[in-house]
Amino acid sequence: MPHKQKMHFEISERKLFLRIFDIFWVLFALYVVGILFHVEYFDIEQRSWHWAVVLAIYLNLFCGIFELYDLQKASSYYRVLKNVVLATCVVVLFYLMTPVFTPVLPENRLQILYFFLTIFLTLLLWRFAYISLISTPRFYRRVLIIGEPLEVELVASHLQRSDPNYNIVGYVNPGGTDMFNSEKVGLKDFSGKKLAETVQEENIDEILISNISATAEGFYSQVLYLLKKGFPVKDFNEVYEDKTHRIPVQHIERNFYQFFPLSRSNNNKFYQFFHRLFDIVVSIVGIIIGGLLLPFVYFGNMIGNKGSLFYEQERIGRSGKSFNILKFRTMRYNAEPHGAVWATRNDVRITRFGKFLRRSRLDEFPQFYNILKGEMSLIGPRPERPVFVKELSELIPFYDTRHFIKPGLTGWAQVMTDYADSHADSLEKLQYDLYYIKHRNIFLDITILIKTLSTIIFFRGQ
Repeated sequence: MPHKQKMHFEISERKLFLRIFDIFWVLFALYVVGILFHVEYFDIEQRSWHWAVVLAIYLNLFCGIFELYDLQKASSYYRVLKNVVLATCVVVLFYLMTPVFTPVLPENRLQILYFFLTIFLTLLLWRFAYISLISTPRFYRRVLIIGEPLEVELVASHLQRSDPNYNIVGYVNPGGTDMFNSEKVGLKDFSGKKLAETVQEENIDEILISNISATAEGFYSQVLYLLKKGFPVKDFNEVYEDKTHRIPVQHIERNFYQFFPLSRSNNNKFYQFFHRLFDIVVSIVGIIIGGLLLPFVYFGNMIGNKGSLFYEQERIGRSGKSFNILKFRTMRYNAEPHGAVWATRNDVRITRFGKFLRRSRLDEFPQFYNILKGEMSLIGPRPERPVFVKELSELIPFYDTRHFIKPGLTGWAQVMTDYADSHADSLEKLQYDLYYIKHRNIFLDITILIKTLSTIIFFRGQ
């Protein structure tokens, strides 16, 4: 049974594809408009090639901040329209404000309008074309999962949220008896059928193996037959980690150290030195900005919070050592009269001004002092309270592993998920934290910073 490969772009390929063609089409359009309308402000010539480089950098940076490389949002016409408007405005603004690296402002200010409209219309038309031509079912990958029902349900929901073009159509439960309502997750149950026949009849493009029971006689030979024919069969753990950017904690209990090697960056002196240097520089800048904002926060606190300005709370840091985190107070006085309570979305204990501080992330500015002291880092797992650490460590496997590195002001879990107000949410955040600890590097750190800016800009802080 020879397998005919269907064209399918992986997540990283699609993001690179978008970045390259954003730059290509914008520069090409500016070149054409410059010739047709004699726009002299932006001229792509040998002597001014650096103007194009600066514009390309701004495009990649601000399109990333305004979520144009988030594949879920890049498949929505409305979100693309909104984000292209925002990205274009900021790109043009920054381009006009850096005349040392970009052209001097033209005498004819109408050329700036041509410049703006060319970038905006080009990005918008190209992105709409991407949605119509690339982000369509013809490029979907039809996937079959082999594993136990509960695992299949988890896999299907997480993978399809992460990659809209990764279409999981069904599952096979080899030798098992426990079933679940497949209609609940929209999957077909192909258990009991020949694997090769199912692949051919259902036009399956890929098989993921989550688990094969030892009692499933003859099933290994069916998988081996497909492999010999060149059919793609992949391990669930690897695909899950690659597409969701988190560690499947539920699947690694037996082979934890084999599956979860610590990132080389954790022992890389060069990375650690510059990571700490960056923490110090950013914390000093953050403290200065926080000082400038202090009068505004002080008077807002007097009116809206009516209590002490700063708030200290014990948290667990690196190696399980406790420290006191510093924040601007956002809750009413005596908010926990009966002990520690999970903070929740729309928590009634949070004051109106406190809600503004949280959503804008202004309440976090005092933590730059913790970063300067070395108790925290700019990037890392968020520090949790001792009572919750003890509770979660008893319920969630490997929860203590998030204390391998310093806690952070922001982190991979913070930019990828919403506020954690339950054990299930904490488990999801742990998976992202472990992914960061395993893969941390300068490029992942930059990605987190860009996503953090997106969170602040779109007012999604909690």
